[in-house]
Amino acid sequence: MAGQLFAQALPVVTEFTSPRAWAFSLIAIHEYLRRLSGDRSVSQIREALIARLMDIFDRAAQPDWPWFEEELAYDNAKLAHALILSGRDTGQQAVFERGLQALRWLEGVQTAEDGHFRPVGTNGFYRRGGIRANFDQQPIEAQAMVSACLEAYRATSDSWWYKQAHRAFDWFLGWNDLGLELYSSKTGGCRDALHVDRVNGNQGAESTLAFLLSLAEMKLMQNTVTVFNEPTL
Repeated sequence: MAGQLFAQALPVVTEFTSPRAWAFSLIAIHEYLRRLSGDRSVSQIREALIARLMDIFDRAAQPDWPWFEEELAYDNAKLAHALILSGRDTGQQAVFERGLQALRWLEGVQTAEDGHFRPVGTNGFYRRGGIRANFDQQPIEAQAMVSACLEAYRATSDSWWYKQAHRAFDWFLGWNDLGLELYSSKTGGCRDALHVDRVNGNQGAESTLAFLLSLAEMKLMQNTVTVFNEPTL
């Protein structure tokens, strides 16, 4: 059933104009080709989407702003994640390195003065040359960073990337600007945002799934990481 849905959805992928839609499609295509690597039509679509992401990066990036767009908006790490994953899988070193470069820069932008994870806020985002919005911080940003950094760790075996994934995950547990937990151990849910003065009381599906996906990825990776000690999740 999943294969049939994938086949039905794939033809419209090339019509997407959103870079994030390209990135999510590349990640999905990677999982598909792990099982059916001989599907030439899917591989061709992957190449087309890789080329699109590389093209917008080349047109937008500057030495002080090595990024795909003139603005950091939402779910930012997925763009770099898609290139890391696709570049490694296809053996395209330039694509792989571009993804690592972008993710490393994003990690620096999203690091607070005392070292905790501070995602770009949705109340204005961050346009190049403008003022960076620190709030409202969204769980989806932490989840995207966790996933991208874990992929970078798998690809490079550099423990620094694992540490960055752990730092982004800890945002859910209170290592953030307000020192407040977004994950609720009482309900199993995750609050929807970190505002300038409080956490959002709502616990929506997107936020809860963002936490649970992050937790699942961290737990799976933790079983293989022995290079340094970290608190047990």
